[in-house]
Amino acid sequence: MKTNKLLLFVSLVIVLTVSAFTNKDVQTPPKKFVVVLDAGHGGKDPGNLGNGYREKSIALKIVLAVGEALEKNPDIKVVYTRKKDVFVDLFVRGKIANKANADLFVSIHCDSHTSQAYGAGTFVLGTHRNNTNFEVAKKENSVIFLEDDYKKNYAGFDPNSPESVMSILLSQEEYLDQSIQLAGLIQNNFANKLKRKDRKVKQAGFIVLHQTVMPSVLVELGFLTNKKEGAYLNSKKGQKEMSIAIKNAILDYKDTLDKNVRDFSVIDNSEDVVEIKTPVEDVVYKVQIAASSKDIALKSYNFKGLDAVTKIKEGHLYKYFYGKTSSYEETKALEKFARKKGYNASFVVAFKNGKKIPLLSAIKSKAN
Repeated sequence: MKTNKLLLFVSLVIVLTVSAFTNKDVQTPPKKFVVVLDAGHGGKDPGNLGNGYREKSIALKIVLAVGEALEKNPDIKVVYTRKKDVFVDLFVRGKIANKANADLFVSIHCDSHTSQAYGAGTFVLGTHRNNTNFEVAKKENSVIFLEDDYKKNYAGFDPNSPESVMSILLSQEEYLDQSIQLAGLIQNNFANKLKRKDRKVKQAGFIVLHQTVMPSVLVELGFLTNKKEGAYLNSKKGQKEMSIAIKNAILDYKDTLDKNVRDFSVIDNSEDVVEIKTPVEDVVYKVQIAASSKDIALKSYNFKGLDAVTKIKEGHLYKYFYGKTSSYEETKALEKFARKKGYNASFVVAFKNGKKIPLLSAIKSKAN
């Protein structure tokens, strides 16, 4: 009897010791940076067939190449909406990204036109600035007619109606800043490194972007209907170059987040947070250059020589802004200067009465 009690006591001590050791020394691994890659079209939906090329095939090959390169980074997890030639509903693509708790959603497509138009462009969800952007979105959104129960899944959404498209645009404003950052990095690589014609970062009402709840972009690699560009995008050389450009932009975006939040050097943090004050009912623009968990003194030597830097605290982050003007055009010039100073992911932010507001709302209020 005594032997049994002794054995029970020894067993209990061993269990408690092992448990304490385990809880002390085993740490939960950090969350990986999740990138969802979406190859447009697929299966019964070939996409556009300019010059006999298949958009669905080119998009898939580039997505797989981007994913393969990103997967070499141990801190990144890649999720695909499709890895083969299958049809995937647009709303399902968004569900895949949301379920994965993704940090980025990148949808890859090829464009078409009745002319010999050419060039690469990247879209974020937003207001149609012109009819061309609406037509691009309409072509991509029309895929829903190939889906079963599309009226149920999209609550009567009509891709041919500008009013219907406008109704979906406000859902992603929370992520618009980050989406524009990534889109800008992609376009920079296309235009400056590959020397592709720069069709800029634009905004349009793509359903596939509307379905996601994270920074999201849609890349139009170029025009298959343009003989020279179509041949380039269909070639191994073109697909390799475009995939590297996209991969590098994603890594640059992630690197910017990591540096801003974790590695921002502090020389002096004795100053208080500066409250941004604007005249009543007035809208001003600033250029966000960094975000950090640390309180950085507003000295020019802390910001690569930039002066007129202000900061606000949002949650656990301090956000740093360069310049201040009521003109959006002037702010874009400030943004360009900040990028020359090394802030490659800087972007314009709008404030009204000291509070940050959606950039589109500010621009529209100035226009009225």
